[in-house]
This record gives sequence, C-alpha cells and structure tokens, in this order.
Amino acid sequence: MPKYFNFKVCGYYLYFTAHCIIECMHVHASDARLTVVGSAKFFVKSNGDTEVRNRGVLTDRELRIIQRFIKENYREMYLLWSSMSEKGFYE
Repeated sequence: MPKYFNFKVCGYYLYFTAHCIIECMHVHASDARLTVVGSAKFFVKSNGDTEVRNRGVLTDRELRIIQRFIKENYREMYLLWSSMSEKGFYE
C-alpha cells in the first residue's frame, strides 16, 4: 500500500492501494494497521478540494484537519498517484 507520506496526519496514515487505482484520485486515512475497516476515503478534485465518501471513525475535527492537509499537499500527492494510475482527479 503506497503511503502518500511516511508520517501520520492527525494520527492517521494517508494512502491508497493497488486495487484503488482504477478509480479517480483519492486518499484513504487509516491507523497503523492500514485497514479499510474504519478508514476514511476522500476523493480529490483538481483544485485540492475533497469529497468525503466514507468518514470511517474520524471525528469532524479530524476530517477538517485531513481535508486541509490534502488541500495544501494535493499536487505532491498527485505525483505519486499518477505514477501508478492513469485516472485523474475526481470530477
């Protein structure tokens, strides 16, 4: 599972899986176990805004912090995503 970064944001790793690359760019947020159960899923738009598809166990505060982080770093994150997928941003 490729992690976008090796550090946690608000206590969660941000990552995607090889199975995910058939969809448009998105970010899973999960704990150290990196399991889909309980993880959040954010679809990323071309301006860095996100649409929360699944909030998992994240609180409203954690969601806002992670969304802000994605907005500030989505271009760098997209470089990793696009190296493994031909799918672009969420429309």
